[in-house]
Amino acid sequence: MADHLPPVLLEACVVIGASGDKLREVYQAISSNGNPEQLVFEPEVLHVLVPPFISRPQTERELVRPHGKRRRSFLRKKREKPQSGAVAPNQGGEDVSVPKDIDLMALPQLCFPDGLQVTNKQEDEQYHFLVFTDVLGNKTHGAVMQCFRPIMEGMSVFQNGSRSAKFSQFFSAYSICVISKYPYFTALKDCLSCLLIQLRTCRLSDMEERVKEFTAKLALVPIPPPGPLHLSFTLRPLTVMLPSREDKDHRVIDLDLHLPFLCFRPQQLLQMLSCLLQEQRVVLFSSVWARLTLVAESLLLFLQPLSWQQPYVPVLSRGMLDFLMAPTAFLMGCHLSYFQEVAAETDDLVLINIDSGHVSTSHSKSLGLPEIPQAAADCFIERCQTLQIHFDMYQCGHTSCTDINEQRAQRRVWQQNLNHDIQRITLELIVNIFRDVSCHLNYEHRVFNSQEFLKTREASEQLFYKKVLETHIFHFFLKDRLNKKVDDFARLELSTRSEIERIKAMVEVPRRPTMQEIQARRKSSLTEGKLSKRLGMSLPNLVDDRTFSLQRNTQPSGILKPEPELRTSPKPVKVFKLPEFPVSQSFHAVQNYYSELIQQLGKSIFSAQRENPTLLARFFYLRGFVNTLCLRRLDALSDFQNLYKTDMAIFPTQLVTSLIDSLHKEERHQVEARPELKRLMLKVKTENEKTVQPDDHVKKFQLPQKSLHQEDFVRCVQECGIIKDVSTINRLFDALADGHPKQVDPEVFGNFYTVWKDMEAEAQDVNLPSEVIDRLDNSECVYKVSSCIKTSDGVGKMAMTQKRLFLLTEGKPGFVEITNFRDIKEVKIASAPVLLVRIPSLRIHTSSRSKVFEANLKTEAELWNLVVKEMCAGRKMADQHKDPQYVTQALTNVLLMDAVTGCLQPQRSITAASKLAYFDKLKHKVPMTVSQTTSDTLKHRINPSLGLAEPQTVHVLLYTPGQLTCDDSKGGMNPKLWVALSEGKVVVFDAASWSMLQDCIQVGESQLNCMLGFNQDQVWIGSQDSVIYIIDTHSMSCNKQLTEHRHEVTGLAMDGRDHHSSQQTYSCSSDGTILQWDSASLKVKRNFHLTCDRLFSIQTHDGTLWCCCGDSIVELKKSGTLQRRLEIPDHLRSMPSSFSCFVIITERGELWTGCADLGELCLWQIKNHRRPPKRISLPGCSGVTCMIPVKDQIWVGCHGWSSVGDPCEDQLRSQVLVMDPLSHTVVKELQAHTDSIQTLCSAEDRYVLSGSAHRDGKIAIWRVE
Repeated sequence: MADHLPPVLLEACVVIGASGDKLREVYQAISSNGNPEQLVFEPEVLHVLVPPFISRPQTERELVRPHGKRRRSFLRKKREKPQSGAVAPNQGGEDVSVPKDIDLMALPQLCFPDGLQVTNKQEDEQYHFLVFTDVLGNKTHGAVMQCFRPIMEGMSVFQNGSRSAKFSQFFSAYSICVISKYPYFTALKDCLSCLLIQLRTCRLSDMEERVKEFTAKLALVPIPPPGPLHLSFTLRPLTVMLPSREDKDHRVIDLDLHLPFLCFRPQQLLQMLSCLLQEQRVVLFSSVWARLTLVAESLLLFLQPLSWQQPYVPVLSRGMLDFLMAPTAFLMGCHLSYFQEVAAETDDLVLINIDSGHVSTSHSKSLGLPEIPQAAADCFIERCQTLQIHFDMYQCGHTSCTDINEQRAQRRVWQQNLNHDIQRITLELIVNIFRDVSCHLNYEHRVFNSQEFLKTREASEQLFYKKVLETHIFHFFLKDRLNKKVDDFARLELSTRSEIERIKAMVEVPRRPTMQEIQARRKSSLTEGKLSKRLGMSLPNLVDDRTFSLQRNTQPSGILKPEPELRTSPKPVKVFKLPEFPVSQSFHAVQNYYSELIQQLGKSIFSAQRENPTLLARFFYLRGFVNTLCLRRLDALSDFQNLYKTDMAIFPTQLVTSLIDSLHKEERHQVEARPELKRLMLKVKTENEKTVQPDDHVKKFQLPQKSLHQEDFVRCVQECGIIKDVSTINRLFDALADGHPKQVDPEVFGNFYTVWKDMEAEAQDVNLPSEVIDRLDNSECVYKVSSCIKTSDGVGKMAMTQKRLFLLTEGKPGFVEITNFRDIKEVKIASAPVLLVRIPSLRIHTSSRSKVFEANLKTEAELWNLVVKEMCAGRKMADQHKDPQYVTQALTNVLLMDAVTGCLQPQRSITAASKLAYFDKLKHKVPMTVSQTTSDTLKHRINPSLGLAEPQTVHVLLYTPGQLTCDDSKGGMNPKLWVALSEGKVVVFDAASWSMLQDCIQVGESQLNCMLGFNQDQVWIGSQDSVIYIIDTHSMSCNKQLTEHRHEVTGLAMDGRDHHSSQQTYSCSSDGTILQWDSASLKVKRNFHLTCDRLFSIQTHDGTLWCCCGDSIVELKKSGTLQRRLEIPDHLRSMPSSFSCFVIITERGELWTGCADLGELCLWQIKNHRRPPKRISLPGCSGVTCMIPVKDQIWVGCHGWSSVGDPCEDQLRSQVLVMDPLSHTVVKELQAHTDSIQTLCSAEDRYVLSGSAHRDGKIAIWRVE
């Protein structure tokens, strides 16, 4: 829905019935034959009411109407006598504006789907609901109330007049249809019910005025913005509630989602959802018109986040039944009385009888369509048993309500909780069905490998998925996945992954079943008798069982396992009550109403200022909208400016753009004079200019048909999902390429792809004896198995995991361990005598056994030689550098060697495979070992660029404390490591396990310079684009920005004496501007400017600010007054050098500084700063990039170049130096990066973390002693 439309409840109100002329005909016909049952005629539009309903003073009429868009004209029909029996449209009359989305030609039929009849008794009022969809898919919603009035001789329903009229014994129906852009079905029905009370008691001549008053009141009701704020208003005698959307991606839910559960068993619901997922032609039937729309809307909500893309008409009138002949898929509804006729006249329809709970087709009583996969269906059915869908069962233990609004509120709370449970269950169902789709996506090239996905499905599921994968609904779902949309599906899928699935998602290594998975599969096959039920890790709040089984050719799939005792509750919401509606609709009365509403919102803003920023944003939104309606444009802009800083997620860009465009010349001058509003205008203008259409295309992977040059080869390998790393793909290209210029033949690539996929499939079928499984670790996977050979340990098959080599003995299956890779000393090819010939063999010398292991591998010997050497080199590098990714990379290289050997001719296969032996070659170029000091201090290394094609520079690191044993899902916070990468990417790690929690939070597109944690709720990030981005640590989203800086933000600081102080947060930018923030209101409390060439960073110490400038270190008082300045030393003035970092040791009164182009530190005495600093030389260092104090040490990040004669000569050499402040000496030299160190941070003085530039791109975790 376009966000430039002001969010109001009412779009239009239309009265439909019989004209006065027609009623006179009816009255005469009744007088003649006395039989009204035969009188059925076409209804007409009698009256159209569209806002605005007030006349503004002439000077104010330039304001855009509340609906802010052009409307087409509708000519109200004159009450002329028709020329024939049928009422024809008449020309001329009063000009009435009608929303362009409303089709007045079809509306009468939809309001009277059975036709307008005359009855001889006054029947009860009836309600039903409509949904209109335009060609762009935008929906408009309507609630219809059908009432009955006695036919009066010569009078229409809305004909005014004071003359007396004679009542008859016959009654004619008329309908009032309230139309809204928003699906507030329950609220609109409540409003119509309140109107009915007035209509029952008013005179016939007053009805039109009552309806107009009713419509005018609804036109004053704003729509609540997305989030935890609901609105309510009083329409005597009821209090009507308007629930908000949960967020911008959700729909408003104002209906009872349990209605389908009252009509159908879970099995039938699954059949219906399966039909919709396969885009069948579905027709709903009921004898009650209201049920059609409510059940249809519920079913579509059950599919979310998948969105129905086909024609949708939940109510078909008798004259619209030909719509059911449409050849495309659709979802429609009609009266139960047409069931037999529709079933007989049409083919291939899915017929759903809501009243009886039956699902069939037009040619069979059974459905005959593929069903939803059994494991997901069983989980859904079991979860449905936990639903409490009867309010009376809930109410029987509660106090009886003595007030109707109290009873309605109690029912509303129950319904909200039930709706939440139902949404959770249906979301689980969708996640269970489509969980593995993301494993077959390539995000960079927007490719979905549907064939590989289908191979992972069971045979009984194949037909279902084949049909679903070809639908529009799935295509749009794929677009959202490829766009990495963070919706409920993505959050639930991520939160319910098993630990092994999380690791496999983070590590780029081909999938192989672990021993734990094989055991679970075997156990499942024994207990279930089949491998089709893939039970996995459940919801964190449901069950802790993390074992899961695995089917043939299927990667681990976590089917959510239900446990009824525990369920989540909906998020708490606040209800804001609108003022009483004005008695009249005069301009001044409405303005007074808005003024009172603005006053109430102001009070709410004041109370939420420091307590609840989420609610604060919603109040700003509402007040900005109301100020817009009251022509208080500058106040509205000010509210939207505050909203922009508080929560960007609900910022209405197009609405603010329209508001800015409507400013008068003098108002623009006032905006120019207010910096914050001027910035908002510039920001909105910039947003509108850079708005580009997202790339929504989706490709299906296809093998190449022509020769591939290197660039095309890289793209093709990434698309097919084999590997992502560009450097590895380039080595693979060298292995497969032939000719000049180098290119890969499409047949060779096809053979390679086939061999690779066959290897993956065979790995899933590995069948290991129980004795072998028991001897291996749970996390081990078998990656390669030889043919049956003779070895020095007997006859069998040699097998390889990521940790070891072992022998699967023949005869009686057994396990003989050969060696761990870390124990291997030497591997070489030899020849073993067999009878009169010698055959190639592989000899392995290990430290774990005195006897040399020899295997007669024959033609496999050369490949195994490459494989074992590569794994041995990768393992040793992983051990030395405490980085398990080296083993992962070695495994990938080994499997690529295996596939290359299988797809090439024997004479060139080994030569080609040797080009992939990266680590084995690397050990001859660079030292494999690191110093003992480095090895002892280094705890671990992690790669924040996992999943990216190339390593990224680690610009900033931030550690936020928490509880090591805390479960985030229960409201606590684990300690986290925040990593700022290139181009505005932020990655988050769990600092308890060092596993990745969030692979990418995008904050702008520029380099990030600094980060600051605040109260465990927020992380502030300063960017080169001059914006401070604020991330909510609970939702992991960035919905707030501070835009007061004009140049790149280079530093953030908070007074360390009071971490909860909202007055002591500072930021600085490169031009020397320093801002002090009120972190609760996000307003600038103070700003001052420091004269310097460039301001690099700021720190707070003992109530003063210390600033790192290029040529000096400056101390400022909190007021901004200069207290002291330390100039760059004299010996550096002639050099192009500048300060890059500094550390203050308060208790010793010392200031340590480092320069980016100088391999030394300068030690200053703060109290005697004019005294020349002491120079401390740093070994092997040519520049200092960063420095932090940790306990009683100073850790320094340096960079330099290898010395002449070094094996790594001409290589960048970076190191972390640990300084002793007492002796002024280097106590440790630590080396773990192959590129310059960019940042250091401390984790509660227990660990120090260092991040490096893109050629390395790793994070090293160091122990602090």
